[in-house]
Amino acid sequence: MANSPLLTLAAAAILALLLSGCQTAETDGLGVSDAPAEVSGLAASAVAGDMVSRLAEQIGPGKATIVLKQGNSAFGQALESALRSWGYAIATDQKTEKGARTVQLAYLIVPYEGQILARLSTDTVELGRAYTVTPGGARPSSALSVMKRT
Repeated sequence: MANSPLLTLAAAAILALLLSGCQTAETDGLGVSDAPAEVSGLAASAVAGDMVSRLAEQIGPGKATIVLKQGNSAFGQALESALRSWGYAIATDQKTEKGARTVQLAYLIVPYEGQILARLSTDTVELGRAYTVTPGGARPSSALSVMKRT
C-alpha cells in the first residue's frame, strides 16, 4: 500500500491526539499500558526495537531500572526484550532496590488502517511514531514525535 499524503496526515493527527491525551490520563503519573493482541510478533518486535533505541537517546542506554507496567501482549513482551538488549534492568512487579534510579514506562499501541501508532511515556519524555505493517514486521512511516516535560 502506497503512503498517500492524506493517510500520513491522518496518522500524524491521531498520533498527536494520543500524545495530548496522555497528559490527562493519569495512572501513577502515566497512561495505562495497552497493546492489542492483533499486533503480530514480528511487527511488535520491529516497533519495540525502534522505539527503545529512540528512548535510549533521550534517557541514556542502560542507565536506569525501567518500571514497566505491561500485559501479556506480543508488544509488551517485545518491549521488555528490547529494553533488556539495551542494558536496562526491568522491574515488572513495581519493586526496585532502594536508591536505584528508576524510570516508570507506559506504552500505547493503536492499529489504524494497516499502520501501528506507538507511544512510550515516562515522567520526563513522550515518544510517538507511526509504523507501516509489512510482511517482515513494521517500518517507520512518520517522523519521531518527542515531547519533553520539565
